[in-house]
Amino acid sequence: MTRSTDTSPAPTPATDTAPAPRPTAMAQDRPAVAVNVVILTVRERRLEVALVKRSRAPYEGMWGIPGGFVRSDESLEDAAKRKLEEETGARDMYLEQLYTFGDPHRDPRMRVITVVYYALIRADELAIHDEAARLWSAYDLPPLAFDHADILRYTLLRLRGKLEYTTIGFQLLGTEFTLSELQEVYEAILNRPLDKRNFRKKLLLMRIVEPTQHTKMTGQHRPAQLFRFNPKVST
Repeated sequence: MTRSTDTSPAPTPATDTAPAPRPTAMAQDRPAVAVNVVILTVRERRLEVALVKRSRAPYEGMWGIPGGFVRSDESLEDAAKRKLEEETGARDMYLEQLYTFGDPHRDPRMRVITVVYYALIRADELAIHDEAARLWSAYDLPPLAFDHADILRYTLLRLRGKLEYTTIGFQLLGTEFTLSELQEVYEAILNRPLDKRNFRKKLLLMRIVEPTQHTKMTGQHRPAQLFRFNPKVST
């Protein structure tokens, strides 16, 4: 599932774990094109992001967002899907183009323009295939290579903003869920607690969820009502 580019302004201020293409004399004035994929999930009530530890210069030993150079025979979207599958094995996940970062000095090797995508994957569907990768709290990160700290800050800014007017948070849940589980997703993305009563009142007023006939046992309490996304609501 893919979405079109977000055109909101990004910060003015890399890229991949693969070696950069060696520029020819003719190509030195032409920038290389790369993609980076910010892979996000919610696990144990935390928003987490997949990062890869770089094994070569520049920034050897530092962590960065998964990415790679776009091949001559593939589209930007295909390149992003390829990187997502290489890192997680995932296909047909929520993948949205975020923004293009093109500061001339963002990569010390050569001029590189990167098109950033972000993917939302349920924790029970996420498997990290790269031995050099691991999940980090999106709000407690190590020092990052290139301009990846700027990229992640902008990703989180856009994701938090989209919670206000879209149903993007549902991408991190199963088909059916409790309202408590949905609130945990929102709290993880916003990185702050929400008032339970107000959160549920807002959801029901917006009619973005509808009850199912199913329940779920949660601890020793009575079974919790399961809800689902209301397909009649525009995303």
